Order: sequence, then C-alpha cells, then structure tokens
Amino acid sequence: MASFVSSNLAEKGNGEAASESVLSPLVPDGSIHGFESLHQLLETSLKPELFQEVSRLLLGFNCGKAIERVLLPEIATSLSIKHDFDIRAFCFHADKEALRQPRIVRVGLIQNKIVLPTTAPFSDQKKAIMQKVKLMIDAAGASGVNIICLQEAWMMPFAFCTREKRWCEFSEPFDGECTQFLQGLAREYNMVIVNPILERDLKHGEVLWNTAVIIGNHGNIIGLHRKNHIPRVGDFNESTYYMEGNTGHPVFETCYGKIAVNICYGRHHPLNWLAFGLNGAEIVFNPSATVGELSEPMWPIEARNAAIANSYFVGSINRVGTETFPNPFTSGDGKPQHSDFGHFYGSSYFSAPDASCTPSLSRHRDGLLISDMDLNLCRQLKDKWGFRMTARYEIYGDLLSSYLKPSFIPQVILDPSLQKR
Repeated sequence: MASFVSSNLAEKGNGEAASESVLSPLVPDGSIHGFESLHQLLETSLKPELFQEVSRLLLGFNCGKAIERVLLPEIATSLSIKHDFDIRAFCFHADKEALRQPRIVRVGLIQNKIVLPTTAPFSDQKKAIMQKVKLMIDAAGASGVNIICLQEAWMMPFAFCTREKRWCEFSEPFDGECTQFLQGLAREYNMVIVNPILERDLKHGEVLWNTAVIIGNHGNIIGLHRKNHIPRVGDFNESTYYMEGNTGHPVFETCYGKIAVNICYGRHHPLNWLAFGLNGAEIVFNPSATVGELSEPMWPIEARNAAIANSYFVGSINRVGTETFPNPFTSGDGKPQHSDFGHFYGSSYFSAPDASCTPSLSRHRDGLLISDMDLNLCRQLKDKWGFRMTARYEIYGDLLSSYLKPSFIPQVILDPSLQKR
C-alpha cells in the first residue's frame, strides 16, 4: 500500500531510504516526497548524530532530555496496521517534587480524512466517518487514554467555505447523534472526549455555532464552548455558516485535569490563548482545519508559543486529506473557481510549557497521537519563568479599555526633527 512507503523507508539506512523515496512510484498525495512528515524525512536522511542535534533544536528538551517514546499495547498497534492509521506515543516529564505527587494524564488527538465522496448521501457520509473514528478511539481506549480530542467538525466534510446552505444538514444539537455516540465510548473507556461539531441551537432560533462539547468520563455532558473567532481569509470565510461564540473562555475541570478548547482560527489570537490560561487551563486543545498553502509555516509555531507563554500543554489537531465538492466555488481573492480547499496537512502534535514538543503525525494519513504528561510541569514553569507575576496586566488592561473608545489616540511620540521639515 502506498501509505506504508514512508514507514518502511524509516527502517532503512539513510542513503537507501533517501534514494528509494525518490524512485518509488508509490508516493502518497500530501506526503513530503514519500515521507510522512518533516521529522521523518530528517530522521531518515541525516546521520544519527546530526539528526540528534537537529531534533534538539526543532523539538526542544523536556527536563533536559529528548522527548521519550512510549510503547503501546499490541492491540492498539494492530488496529493501526489493519486500518491504516498513523499511531505514535510520547511522554512529557516534570521534575520530582517534595510535596506533590506526579499528576500524570494520558491524552490523545485524532486526525482523520472523510471516508465517502462529498456527493454520497449525507447520512452515509456521517455514518462512515463515525465508524472510522470509533476504531481510533478503540485504539486509544486500549492504550489507556484518559482525555481525547477530535478534529474541528469531525463528523462532516469541511464544507463551510462553499457557502452552500445544504451542508447545514450536518448540524445537530449539542446532545445529538454524535454526542450520544461518543458518550457510549466515554463510558466504555472511562475517557473524557472533546467533541467538536456544527451545533444547531434549538433553544435560540436554530442558530448555528462551531462548538466543542465536553463529554465526561461517565458519559455525562460537562459543558460546551463555541468558537470565538471566525476567519475571513481566502476560502475560509465561515461567517455565512455560524456566529462568533458566546461562551467566553471556559475551562472544564475534569477528573483528569483542567482543560479548555481553542477552536481553529482562535490560535491566531494571542489574547484568546491568554484568557484560557487566566481561567486556569492545564491543557488546551486546538481542533482545526487548515491547508498547507495558507498556514503550514505558522502551524508548528503558534500553539507551541502559546504553551510557553501561558504555562500549559497544547494539543493541536488538523484534519487530513483533500475534500472535493460537487460544485466549484470562488473565494473572492482573485483565484479561479475551484472544487477543493487544498490539502489538509494533518501534522497534529503536542506542545509543553517548557518549549518541548512531540514530532507530528502524518501529513497524509489518519492518525492517533498519544502523550503522557505530568501536569505538575505547568506550575513548575510558572515558578521558573514568572510570566504571571511579571505580566503587568494592569497596563494592558488600561490600554485595551482605552483602545475600545472612539476617542482613542495611539501613544506615538513624534521625533521633533520631523516637525521642522
């Protein structure tokens, strides 16, 4: 199978792998010349001592050491082979403390393609995606994952930018079909599940929201968060589908830790990240849908920077694959009409507050990424860097309050010599 080409190359020697990646006719769409990810390309192409140094610079050190891999049970790896999804697991440590025990939680991220063409009946599309995602949740459950987050609007094609209203049929109440489906899995695996859906608000005139429903480990609904920021760039002009959220920046205290959800475009807004941190988040998930041409250079940077600046862990999830729609659409940016948004490049990964991060999942395959993380690291980094104590929020509060007034005047000091000209 084409999807195994890059995995097989990783087991070979450097020169042999590099040569075969060029010559192989089985280069998957969305890969990097046959490689799953940039990290795998570097690992396969560089001498071990060079790769070790490059990896240190790209991924950072956790507690002074390279990120450790975690072995998963055979049932999970067997599922990944049988159903062709990428699976990887890593561990973030914290320093040993005298007065607190480690607070280790196992967290998972799922990225997935749609299954059927967008021309298939909607009910069939939805059912097929649910069946696929269940297999990956089964693998996560077999691996002892405590909290898992799915990608943005995981239960449908990312049809928002077509501006065709018929795709609204995929929407559902916050406690609808997909939530009920995941509630059963949450109970089965004693797992908290973050469920990002297109929500139809039945109590308020059937307004649509881009929503993450937080399902507790007993199958209960803890609460929900609605996407704060809507993009208006290129194809991603989603305001024709749903409104900016009205839930603020909630943090959900689960039995495994305090979590929050910064949905997709919100990752471009530093104050959005900040607000979740001020409310006490220890893990923030960023379920997304973004394509390479638009944002891939930003993808490894923004969430990692947020984890550092706010002293919490971040799980970044991007869908994967190219989704083609029956009717061409335009984006208003001068491009000719087209039928897809481009390649959703996957590359889901975890970031830690000490600036370390995991290698990412595949750019072209479904995937499950698992990480053990000691939440004690959040406080340890707050103590080390003192960002909360040195932040000077009162200064920024005054500036923001002033900026919102029509009478705002920017604080610009003019060079006196310029007035003499």
